[in-house]
This record gives sequence, C-alpha cells and structure tokens, in this order.
Amino acid sequence: MTPDAALLLSLFAPLVGAIFCLWPRGRRFWAVAGIAAGLIGSSSLLFFTADGSVHALASGSWRAPFGIVLVADALAAFLLVVCQLVVLAGILLLSHPRYAGLRRRQALPLLLTLSLGASGAFLTGDLFNLYVWFEVLLLSSFALMSLVRGQGTGGEVWRYVIINLVSSLLFLAGAGLIYSKMGTLNFADLHLRLQESPQGFLVDSSAALLFGAFGIKAALLPLAFWLPHSYPLLPGPIGGIFAGILTKVGLYAFYRVFGFVFAEDGSFPWQPLLLVLAILTMLGGVLGAVAQGEMRRILTFHIISQVGYMALALALFTPLALAAGIYYLAHHIIVKANLFFAAGLVETRTGSSQLDQVRGLAVSAPVLAWLFALPALSLAGLPPLSGFFAKFSLLRSALEAGEILSAVAIVLVGLLTLFSMLKIWLAVFWGDPDPEAPARSLGRLGPAASLGLGLVTVSVGLLAGPLFEIAQRAAYNLLEPTAYLEAVLGPLVP
Repeated sequence: MTPDAALLLSLFAPLVGAIFCLWPRGRRFWAVAGIAAGLIGSSSLLFFTADGSVHALASGSWRAPFGIVLVADALAAFLLVVCQLVVLAGILLLSHPRYAGLRRRQALPLLLTLSLGASGAFLTGDLFNLYVWFEVLLLSSFALMSLVRGQGTGGEVWRYVIINLVSSLLFLAGAGLIYSKMGTLNFADLHLRLQESPQGFLVDSSAALLFGAFGIKAALLPLAFWLPHSYPLLPGPIGGIFAGILTKVGLYAFYRVFGFVFAEDGSFPWQPLLLVLAILTMLGGVLGAVAQGEMRRILTFHIISQVGYMALALALFTPLALAAGIYYLAHHIIVKANLFFAAGLVETRTGSSQLDQVRGLAVSAPVLAWLFALPALSLAGLPPLSGFFAKFSLLRSALEAGEILSAVAIVLVGLLTLFSMLKIWLAVFWGDPDPEAPARSLGRLGPAASLGLGLVTVSVGLLAGPLFEIAQRAAYNLLEPTAYLEAVLGPLVP
C-alpha cells in the first residue's frame, strides 16, 4: 500500500461504511468493516511516518497553498490509529441488545461520520478545512446527543449544542481575520509568512479567538462547564467515544496551530496564559471528580483534569514536553474511552452506576472488575501501564524547564486521581455482592472489546520506548518543520 492510498483509505473508509450502514440489514457488519478498513489505512500511515517522514496529497492538480491538501505526519497518524481503534471498540459494545434502540436510530452511521470528522481534522493541511472537519465532527456529535432521552436531558443537550456553536463562531472569525491579514490559511504557507512578517495586533487577536475556540473544544477551565453536564447523559459506548476523541481533537488543534503555525523562536502567542489554565484545569478537574458520587460523573471530571496535563505539555514547549504530550494524547484516548466503556458495562450488569447502589462486582463479575482496573490504574499513572510513562515524562520535562509549580501539580493531581479511582473500586467492586441485585448478561463482544483496549493499554506501557520515539519524531516535526514544509510546498529555496 502506498502512502497516498493509506491516507485516502484511513479518511474515506468510515464514510463508505456510514453510507452502507443506512441500509436496513447488515448495519453492524458495514460499520465494523468501514472502521476496520480505516484502521488498516491509519496503521499503514503510522508505519510510513514513524521515521519522521511527512506525506502530502493535493486534491486534483491544485498544489498548496492554492488547493486542498491532506498531510500525514507522525502526530496525525499516531492519533488516527488510536481514535479509530476506540470507535471500533465502541461499535462492538453497541451490539448488546440493550442498545438496539440506538442502532435503530442510526447511531452506527453517526459514529462513523464522527470518526470521519476526527480523521479529517488530523489530516487536513489548512485552517479552513480544519474548521470544516470540526463541523462534520460536531454535527455528528449533535445528532448522537439528540438520541439521549430522559427527563431533564433536553436542557443539557441544548447547552452542549449552543456552547459548541459559539466555539465554531470564534473559530470562523479567527480564521477570517488571519486570511484578511496573511492571504492564506494553509498551515505550511502561514508558518512561513508569519516567520517573515512581524505578528501584529490582527494576528494576535486572531490567535486569541482561536485560543478561545480550541479552549472550549478541548474543555480547558473555565471554558469546560458544558462537559460535566452532557457526557454523563450518554450511553456507555457513545460516551466512551466522546470522552476519548472529542476533547483530543481540540487539543490536537492547539498543538498544530499554536505549536506549529504560530510558533516562533521557542514560543507562541498566549503561551503563559495556557500554562496557567493548564494547571487550573488539572486541579479543578480532579477536585470536581473527588466530589462526585456516580461513576460516569467522576470519569467526566477526569476528562477535564487530564486535558490539563496535555495542555501543560504544549505550554512548556520543550522537545521532551511535546513528546510527552503527544504520547499522553494517544494513551488518554484509549484509557478514558475504556473507562467509560467499563462504566457502561457496570450499568448494563446492575442497572446503575451510582456508587451507593452497586457493590461487590469483584466477586460477582471478576472479569468486569479487571476491565475497570486496567484503565483505572493507567489513568492514575501506576507502572508499568501507559499512564506512568506519560506522567513521568511530563514531570521530567517540567523539572528540566524549572517549572516547579507545574511539577507539584502533576504529582498532586496524580495522587488525587488514584484516590478517586480507589473511591470507585471500594464502592462498586469491593465488598460482598448484594444477593438481590440484578445480574444481567454483558454479552460477548462488549467485554471482548473492552478487554482488547485494556491489553492495548498494557502494550502501550510495555512498548513505551519505541512509541515514545515516534512521539519524539512527531514533536521534532513541530519544532523543526522542514520536512512538513517541503512535503506540502515542495523544496524550500534558501
């Protein structure tokens, strides 16, 4: 398979699968086939880009910066693989009879178009098409949120929709101002033009608008108030995909736009503000998690807390910090999605995920206890799981940069994360099971998919060396983007 074929397969296979999913028969087959084909393409892309190579594909005969260009580098390919892996697991979890109503209401094609939007955001080479792919992602998420039914859920769904529409408006306004100033929105061309001309007020104000847009999408405090009210409403498989992917696409936009396009001489606009917000997000999210009494609400606040870690890596903006942040992104997509999947399996088994209504699952459902324990321990950062290496690398980068407050926050939030995971374990899994509690069947595909992600978590930890090398090459491409620029624009003339 050539790089161009792998790029197109990873992007458009989910779209083809979504189209065939509209047929009344064989929906699950086409959904699995579409996302599996995309996973094959993205895995091939990761193989082609793991050495630091960058591959660009221009649409038609219009070369960049005038035409639409798709660009695959190690950062995009790494995130593509883990995101499509999570969507595949979520689709398998939706096969349970409990979710038959969601399948009838077209949840499967919507999950595939959500994957399409995320894949397009990772692969696009210009700011306007990043906005377009964000909208594909958001429209799919809006439709999936509309499937949530229950008393009092309407207001929370509308809150989710309106806040994300505000972020899209900020995004579009920022992109328009940049185009009026620079005359281009191509990432590579913008980077070169910003290096040649001073960043005036118009560019700085555009960066502020984009900062606000990406901050909402990534759920940085104080812009994350929409997330704890919406994600806990979602069924386990859909909630896991949302938790794993949506905020990470916002973080990816931060890394690509601020870490590459706006970056100059080791800094970028609003970097000190990002550092402060990252620490506040880490602390605020984990304190909110400690105060909750329901599994999915605890896990939702941990999304916010962990976003702070990844934003902190970008704010430190050193080679080691960026590599740690990229590795953290891949680790967290898998772990956070799997925790939501485990919460969904608990609710399927017992009918509730309230901490005071479930107990003793380690005895009555030991497999389910392991499905929760693996990602929970990884989220807390215990070795040899992937979370330990992600947090250790970030801690080391903070100490090397002299950011003692950041280092203290990393350790403190890690301890509080472990505390909240133990809180879930002691309430839900420890103790004697209630003999009168329901014990519904989990099926086969759902636990198998969750176990598969758990094994991936272990593998990401055991293979931390080679995977961290890929993250380092991805970070190098951000800091020294010659390969990216030449792939998109052709050989650069000194």
